[in-house]
Amino acid sequence: MPKNENPFSSWRGWCGRVTSRLVHRGWRAVQRAGAVTAERPGPYRFGRIGVGTRLAFPQGTVFGEPWIELGEHCVIGEQVTLTAGMMPDVDLGPEPVLRIGDGVVLGRGSHVIASVSVEFGDDVFCGPYVYVTSDNHSYDDPEQPIGRQWPRSAPVHIGPGSWLGAGAVILPGARLGRNVVVAAGAVVRGEVPDHAVVAGAPARIIRRWAPDEGWQPPLRTPAPVPIPEDMTVEELLALAELERGQELELDREQAGERGPDWGPDRERGLEREPGAGAS
Repeated sequence: MPKNENPFSSWRGWCGRVTSRLVHRGWRAVQRAGAVTAERPGPYRFGRIGVGTRLAFPQGTVFGEPWIELGEHCVIGEQVTLTAGMMPDVDLGPEPVLRIGDGVVLGRGSHVIASVSVEFGDDVFCGPYVYVTSDNHSYDDPEQPIGRQWPRSAPVHIGPGSWLGAGAVILPGARLGRNVVVAAGAVVRGEVPDHAVVAGAPARIIRRWAPDEGWQPPLRTPAPVPIPEDMTVEELLALAELERGQELELDREQAGERGPDWGPDRERGLEREPGAGAS
């Protein structure tokens, strides 16, 4: 006996699916049109936008662009704030204040606040919601609200090849060396040497590499094998298919050694006591 179907319910479901597709298609079109590049700078006038650099739409707060330089092939995620100066429309002099090197990635929702020099080296990768600032609130006067007191400022430098985990905070005066790892949620101030891993609040060095000793403490897992640079997509797919075939062949060999009656139920049965499964 066929069930009675409500034609109005089917119609509403079809309309909902079509509306959803149209909304997502329209939003993707808006994101493409609103992205900022060197060819399409939108309302912003950065001191420099390198070739291949893209600021995803929607952008966060952006001001002081004439004193912001973005290198080549950078990826700036959605809702990323980039500011130079304490407020918009302030003359900061002839030199850039915020410099971002080539190949830098700033994750979604990150903030970079610079009233004095803040510099990212090449190939710095940042997770989402990273906060880098050259300014910190002061509280010298106990009678004045902290937000109304003049901040303390100091330059910040993040060395090339570094990785800043999600939610990391880099405070005024911080100087990170080359290939530094900052753990998620760490709060960094002061100087961090090359090839160090820091974690905690305040951050401290938990691992460091030395030419004569390697990583200390030693790494707990082996280094991953990198994919050869000249390998094509087709070769990668063929390699994955070959590995799957080898795994299936190994499973067949193991099943043959156990005999034709072997199977998941038989394997589980051996783990029980005799008669344990009877009812």
